[in-house]
Amino acid sequence: MEMQFNSLDLRYKTPFGCLRQHELCRLMVEVPKDCPLTSLDVEVYSDSGYGLQVRFTRAEEQGDYWAYRTEFSLPRTGLYFFHFNVTLTTGGFRLMRAGESGLCVEADGGQPWQLTCYPAHFQVPEAFQGAVLYQIFPDRFFRAGSCDLSGKLEPYWVHADWSDTPHYLPDQRGQVLNNDFFGGNLKGIQEKLPYLRELGVDGIYLNPVCMAFSNHRYDTADYHRVDPMLGTEADLASLCQAAHQLGMKVILDGVFSHTGSNSVYFDAEGVFGHGAVSDPDSPYRDWYEFQHYPDQYTTWWGISTLPCVREMDEGYLDFIIRGVDSVLAHWLSLGIDGIRLDVADELPDAFIAALRQRLKQLKPDAWLLGEVWEDASNKVSYGVRRAYFSEGELDGVMNYPFRNAILGFLSGQGGDAFRQQVLTIAEHYPSFVLHSAMNSLSTHDTPRILTVLGDPFSGPKQEKAERFLSPQARAQAVLREKAAALLQFTLPGSPCIYYGDEAGLEGFEDPFNRRCYPWGREDGDLLDYYRSLSRIKHGYPALRTGSIQFPPAPSPATVRFQRTLDGQCLQVLVHSGDQPLFLPREGELLLAHNARQEGDQLVISPWGGVIILEKEG
Repeated sequence: MEMQFNSLDLRYKTPFGCLRQHELCRLMVEVPKDCPLTSLDVEVYSDSGYGLQVRFTRAEEQGDYWAYRTEFSLPRTGLYFFHFNVTLTTGGFRLMRAGESGLCVEADGGQPWQLTCYPAHFQVPEAFQGAVLYQIFPDRFFRAGSCDLSGKLEPYWVHADWSDTPHYLPDQRGQVLNNDFFGGNLKGIQEKLPYLRELGVDGIYLNPVCMAFSNHRYDTADYHRVDPMLGTEADLASLCQAAHQLGMKVILDGVFSHTGSNSVYFDAEGVFGHGAVSDPDSPYRDWYEFQHYPDQYTTWWGISTLPCVREMDEGYLDFIIRGVDSVLAHWLSLGIDGIRLDVADELPDAFIAALRQRLKQLKPDAWLLGEVWEDASNKVSYGVRRAYFSEGELDGVMNYPFRNAILGFLSGQGGDAFRQQVLTIAEHYPSFVLHSAMNSLSTHDTPRILTVLGDPFSGPKQEKAERFLSPQARAQAVLREKAAALLQFTLPGSPCIYYGDEAGLEGFEDPFNRRCYPWGREDGDLLDYYRSLSRIKHGYPALRTGSIQFPPAPSPATVRFQRTLDGQCLQVLVHSGDQPLFLPREGELLLAHNARQEGDQLVISPWGGVIILEKEG
């Protein structure tokens, strides 16, 4: 018999997961009665060196075990770790975590448990918890009317055919300029708002809309100006107002770690005048780090057209955050409801904290989301432990770990690996942050979900440009995408549909994942399926902010979890095995994908899934 402790089980640790500042944390360890225990302590410590050590006391009997209990609270926020110090009559050792719920001594390779303590005042807007989001690459969604192109940065060219493949070949100098456009615009997005509302969308996330040279617009040329090809400030304000009237929010991409080289601020081409390169006395020169002025400077990932900024420069802080007409204040005045921080792990914590403070002053219910690809709770970036949650900086993050879990399960890793990945994030994120995490299957930075699930091809771009799934492969990929979307919509968080995924759009990596929305050529069945998922997400509060538990799965190839809130319990099962799964029919079947009822049995075929409302009591 060995000691027992499981941080995922409320019998052993409450509350589940993270701890609010000054909140009481209660621990219980089961110790065999025949164990020659002299003392048992919990040692809690942080990277900063602050910590505490608390003694357990023996409490009640539990069969062949004694329950040892203790409690503590943390007055300081931070990312903490803890282990147990065990002293026996024969000696002492540190007891650590082994895997998900096991225990082992430190010498055998155990790891400490993680415990985030977040600020007492930290909260997240309720509107974004469990919301259905929709990501739009503005140039490729819909074109309505025309825009004044007199101020558009040159050179550029516009495709005549909406269904063209985005240009991907380098020019004569070997550069891919990303200067081909299709003419999607803000008026086009506004015209399609009824479509998005019918889809069940609560919030629209727009890739950058500021004036820029490239079609992706991550090379900002003017933070205070909408790109003329997209429209005007009045068009953005009109879009926000129309979205609000339909009950939808609008989130903009904030690109603050770098600007474009062809910009008001850097002005490498001499287009604007008074930029850091074109004018040695420019007010923007201190924003940039020159190794040799003006031709050697720090860039984003070595891309010369993306010079990095010094985010903590006082002038830059005033311009982006603190000034009366700062970029932040300017955008909010047009009606936006939140910001997604591009490459958040490359922005200093102090910059994010300052931006959040100003954002909440200007609009308390505004949302601040960060692009983080890993577990954001313990992220280390450029040698610094990030404080996204421990200092209450971000309301949510892009939840790539959940995407990895879904894709891993659908590629045959099994339900147990999926469960472990999901529970790790659930334990590490404050619950309200978890519910606000953006759960995506595709983004502008990843291949389309349909292509990922249907075609593992890894050949040259020339072949990828015109490579599409065969009818048979596509049918199988759609089946699997539906299973993926079922998980995406029922896991904790805010599911985000990448424009066109719901219509069956295919595409490998950039730029093939940025094709235009296929208006008039949508997969109607797939589109209806996404609408059904949205209705269920909205109709059951347990799917928006409920807790998640994983009862035993009926097979290794099956994911099974429950979402519960205030007595409401929904059960989700998705099966990836080769043979159908037969289960007793219990509760109300809310959605069946590649599954059916046969009398008192529920049959889930391969790549099928169900959502069941369990009977109360």
